[in-house]
Amino acid sequence: MEIKQLQSLVAISEHGTFSGAAKSLDTVQSNISAHIARLEKELGTVLVDRASGTLTDEGEMVLTRARRILHEMEDIDADIHSLGEKAIGDCRIGTLGTTARWLMPPLLNSLTRHHPGVRTTIIEGATSALLLRLASGEIDAAIVHFPIQDPSLDVTELFAEELLLLAPTKHVLAERKSISLEELSEYPLLLAPRGTAQRRIIDRAAATRGVALRSQAEIDGVRLMASLVFEGFGPAIVPASAAPGWLKGNFVRISVPDLPRRVVGWVQRERPRPNRATLAVRDRAIDVVGRHAPRQPGISVQIAPHQSKGLRHHPSV
Repeated sequence: MEIKQLQSLVAISEHGTFSGAAKSLDTVQSNISAHIARLEKELGTVLVDRASGTLTDEGEMVLTRARRILHEMEDIDADIHSLGEKAIGDCRIGTLGTTARWLMPPLLNSLTRHHPGVRTTIIEGATSALLLRLASGEIDAAIVHFPIQDPSLDVTELFAEELLLLAPTKHVLAERKSISLEELSEYPLLLAPRGTAQRRIIDRAAATRGVALRSQAEIDGVRLMASLVFEGFGPAIVPASAAPGWLKGNFVRISVPDLPRRVVGWVQRERPRPNRATLAVRDRAIDVVGRHAPRQPGISVQIAPHQSKGLRHHPSV
């Protein structure tokens, strides 16, 4: 098995055709075909459907490991050239969209000042999607909603954030300033999907009050959920950063005192160890959160002990 064969497979997955893969790798199509044919012969299976240009199920399995191998090779070179306090290389980081809105501008500015040799790629997504991409090696780390159940991940909590109710101005609840979970259980809501970290927190809080919240629709994406509220579709439970103070529109913010705050933090794989660039981004993120989070309405760097329970906190190293 050769590196060029793995590079060809990854390129085909990204560009959809042998010719597109050849162009991206600055070679000819016949070389791509030869690399894939030899790889398929060695593994004894078909990796690419020649008719459609898509990867087979076996090809997808190989692709996941191929990406990890190629990323590790890039990281070896970057780490060797990262000496002392200097960090050089690529960092692919996933982040919640609501967090990215206030965290990414100062974080990227901080990286430019302290680690100009770090090239950062930001991928926005929901926690469930980002954890899958982290597991597959597509990204190096992620800023997601805790708790995290995967014991193979290192986790570091960053901040806690209030959960509140957003409601369209024409909704019957729009006149309320505060509402209990018992009262809220009488109305259909936009909620995170069952099984997600945020939904588990909400359902657990409702259960302690002896009620169950009614789902009008389950939405895996806080920004999409907030957008549906803005369009008048219905009320939703969202984190405070989904509707920052400067944002105006046909909606109202309603306090739900019974809801705990959600914890957001940094996750990375224990093995293989992240490259120096990723560790540099993590350290900058911790520093930036400490300075900027207290300025965001509904967000605090003070995390209560009961909120940290089960997060498997690992301090920065």
